[in-house]
Amino acid sequence: MIWLSIFAMAAIVFASRYLFLEPKIPLRLSKTALQFLSYSAPAVLTSIFAPIVFIREEELSIGLDNPYLLCAILATILAVSTRNALITTVISMAVFFVIN
Repeated sequence: MIWLSIFAMAAIVFASRYLFLEPKIPLRLSKTALQFLSYSAPAVLTSIFAPIVFIREEELSIGLDNPYLLCAILATILAVSTRNALITTVISMAVFFVIN
């Protein structure tokens, strides 16, 4: 049953990507739908990183003793100031490994 679920999910993901990326299929989204979908990536990324950054040992941790929070703040500042994903990633990871 697990393999059936995995193959079904893979088929659904492939079909949804193929429908929108294949140029021979005349399926186009409206401007409203495209604008609505533009919010999905930040929402997904927020739901992934928020528990990692703000929760330690099943409790909210927003103090200066949280290395994930400090490096997230540093990464945010670097991303805004440099606009370079590689520099932001390398520096914030290096700082994380030093303080952790």
